Amino acid sequence: MTHSSTGTDVGATDEQALATDQAKAQELKPPAEVRFAHELKALAERDAALGRSVPPGWNLSPKAVREFIVGHEEAGATRKFYGDDPLVDRAIVSLLGRQGLMLVGPPGTAKSMLSELLSAAISGTSTLTVQGSAGTTEDHVRYSWNYALLIAEGPSRRSLVPSPIYQAMVAGKIARFEEITRCAPEIQDTLISTLSEKQLMIPELSDRVSAAPGFNVIGTANLKDRGVHEMSAALKRRFNFETVHPIKDRAYEAELIAKALDTELGADRPPLAPDVLNLLVTTFADLRHGATGEGTPVKVPGAVMSTAEAVNVAVAASMSATYFGNGTVQPTDIAQQIAGVVLKGEEEDAKKMRHYVDSVVRERARKDKKWREFFTASEALWN
Repeated sequence: MTHSSTGTDVGATDEQALATDQAKAQELKPPAEVRFAHELKALAERDAALGRSVPPGWNLSPKAVREFIVGHEEAGATRKFYGDDPLVDRAIVSLLGRQGLMLVGPPGTAKSMLSELLSAAISGTSTLTVQGSAGTTEDHVRYSWNYALLIAEGPSRRSLVPSPIYQAMVAGKIARFEEITRCAPEIQDTLISTLSEKQLMIPELSDRVSAAPGFNVIGTANLKDRGVHEMSAALKRRFNFETVHPIKDRAYEAELIAKALDTELGADRPPLAPDVLNLLVTTFADLRHGATGEGTPVKVPGAVMSTAEAVNVAVAASMSATYFGNGTVQPTDIAQQIAGVVLKGEEEDAKKMRHYVDSVVRERARKDKKWREFFTASEALWN
């Protein structure tokens, strides 16, 4: 009887494991530690072979963390973050110390991606995350309760539901706090004692949780967007701030978009010719910086014209080319999809885009066929 029962349990466990594996295989975007598991394993083996020192609680040495993020051909690691490499070095050094790391900058500059990559490389997990919003409460940052158990047994460790930050403290991992300035100031400030003392008090149990080696917090914030709450001076002092700037090198940005398309759509994605990709990058750069490369002033729309949005346009244009076009991304596809980025319900942005098409794109259309196709499609959309 016992043997039969055990066999059933094992079978159920195998089925559950298979279902879990299948679910992971169908994830739209697995976490970085899953997508790049082979690289993380190879880097750990490289650390061991080279005798590198790995900080307490870390999975990789600081050098291997850097190699994972900015790429290292000999180590078999691909570049994942396109931007300021010294910023990556400073971020890693910040996480080695007592201070938390706060990544700030305009939307779409890969702050969240960098925080995910750092967490995956250092801790082996990037999912201990609090998503900041107007609805974030103290429970999301500290802990909450299983109220059925709380009523039945009273306050106990069994009835306590740990937050991601609580779990990171116990396990000695990196916790992520995304869009922290979207939270009310009193919610933000619940981090102060956690970062200062590396402890979390639980008054209901007359107890506390102390952080294990390896614990730290990476926050991200967009300090200039609408609806944000300024961080208190006390909280700012607990973080080292690093600003992630938009990519200025257009060739570099084009390379990033092409690689993002390969990752998103695979090697069989619709062809995107270099001159069409350059058209996309140039348009975004013009509208982001308020001037063309030739020095012509451009009215900057209120919409976010980030690299992340450029990738979104490229993906959407590829889908349009696949299902409604001839299988190759055309300037017309780019023009149609840019409209969805610029038009966010602001009529003023539509006027600015019309001005850009009339004053800049029209002039380029006289000299270049691709820009002429882009102008024709844009003129129909914006007039």
